Amino acid sequence: MNRILVTGATGFVGRHVVNNLLARGEDVFAVVREGKEATFEHVLRSDRLISTKSLFTEQEAWWQETLSGIDTVVHIAWYVETGKYLTSPENMDCLIGTLRMAKAAAAAGVRRFAGIGTCIEYDVSFGKLSTNTPLKPTTPYAAAKAAAYVALSELLPATGTEFVWCRLFYLYGEGEDKRRFVPYLHKMMSEGRVADLTKGSQVRDYLDVREAAQQISDAALGTRIGPVNVCSGLPITIRELAERIADEYGSRHLLNFGARSENIVDPPYIVGIRD
Repeated sequence: MNRILVTGATGFVGRHVVNNLLARGEDVFAVVREGKEATFEHVLRSDRLISTKSLFTEQEAWWQETLSGIDTVVHIAWYVETGKYLTSPENMDCLIGTLRMAKAAAAAGVRRFAGIGTCIEYDVSFGKLSTNTPLKPTTPYAAAKAAAYVALSELLPATGTEFVWCRLFYLYGEGEDKRRFVPYLHKMMSEGRVADLTKGSQVRDYLDVREAAQQISDAALGTRIGPVNVCSGLPITIRELAERIADEYGSRHLLNFGARSENIVDPPYIVGIRD
């Protein structure tokens, strides 16, 4: 049984990863923000919960003590507030805090470190994105993630810690922020209200967060090192996805395609290649 520490454990992705690891019989420790301990009170013992005001401001000594005896780290925590995270200066704080934590993990003898990246680290002009696609981040969020990947790729293996980096594509599902696309559509359809949308021609790679948690757990518990795409590998247009959701309510007539202007910087095609 692995002793696995998960950061960002109460977030959209993190809670599903914790549940997936517990279902596999792993010994899970969760780092949670103070005041959110109750999230796991029925599934984790109190000695498996580590509280912090902000894990990105914790110093190396705190991390070394916290990581003592831990076999594997699954580092999911990051600033991801909808509508703000792509350009927020907090990405720099997350990057610095991540590097500090990883340095402590190596010093504490952690055997394996799984970090969470993003598909927009890649040069998305390629459309179909494999782990061999060149990196070309164009936002502070993507740049900070890419910088973490590059730095940890050099730091951790040199200290004997295995490193895997899980690049997430487009996730949806239980616990998702209500301001995001899929929850917005469910809300509008369930209320019988018209949803104003773009033409919906953009092609994306969507994956249920529970399947993403499965893939992240597989990567954390496996032997592969380096980058891994967490994706479905299946292209779907925004229009097709919207129609599938509307069909659950018999409400395609409430989809108002073309009511919103297109985002001229929004890539037309982003689909992952699983390898």
